[in-house]
Amino acid sequence: MLDPHPLQGKTALVTGGAARLGAMSVRFLHAAGAHVIVHYRNSADAAQALAAELEALRPHSVTLVQGDLLDLAKLPRLVEEALAATGRLDILLNNASNYFPTPLESATEEQWESLFGVNAKAPFFLSRAAAPALRAHGGCIINMVDIHAERPNPGYPIYSMAKAANAMMVKALARELAPEVRVNGVAPGAILWPEGPEGETAKTKSLPRIPLARAGRPENIARTVLFLAEAEYITGQIIAVDGGRSIQQ
Repeated sequence: MLDPHPLQGKTALVTGGAARLGAMSVRFLHAAGAHVIVHYRNSADAAQALAAELEALRPHSVTLVQGDLLDLAKLPRLVEEALAATGRLDILLNNASNYFPTPLESATEEQWESLFGVNAKAPFFLSRAAAPALRAHGGCIINMVDIHAERPNPGYPIYSMAKAANAMMVKALARELAPEVRVNGVAPGAILWPEGPEGETAKTKSLPRIPLARAGRPENIARTVLFLAEAEYITGQIIAVDGGRSIQQ
């Protein structure tokens, strides 16, 4: 019989966990029994609403922590918050991401620092800060990658490059942290688009290229995150959840 709460007694830290794919992943980890540490930067209202929703289901099961991931000196505090809440850390989901276009002709150094900072630099140094606590309980790291780490998104060269670094981080840290800590990634395809005309344009272009002929749902990503949190003999892998988009020409 399957355990309905396989993460009972475990603690999961989710960066950018107040909205979109992060929030859905938080819900799935929480439903599986984990105490969730929800990091956010500016989304205080969304974070508090999510915490209230989950606390109503299971009191004293959510901890909120605010912070700027680009302030590297404060990253260890996220781990300390997890340890203060439950005394342990079992799962780190590096979900937070920046995403905006950077055409070659107009890309700036500031844009480079922002995209590489949130998508590559911060996850690396947060993973390093979390490693001792994760090692203590045979924990895992899960990175939110992107199918554009392998197939560059036109108009988004810096983002695509930053996610390629994120993808290599999965493999590199899987080697560095073995055998105590597993490291894997999820590469979403057409799941959520930016709001407004830009998102609608991207959606119109993407859907005809998807073999399954439909967009995915946030739940598809969250289920994969949960699977990897439990998959005790998988490390160094990135699972594309993209309706087959990555096999298209």
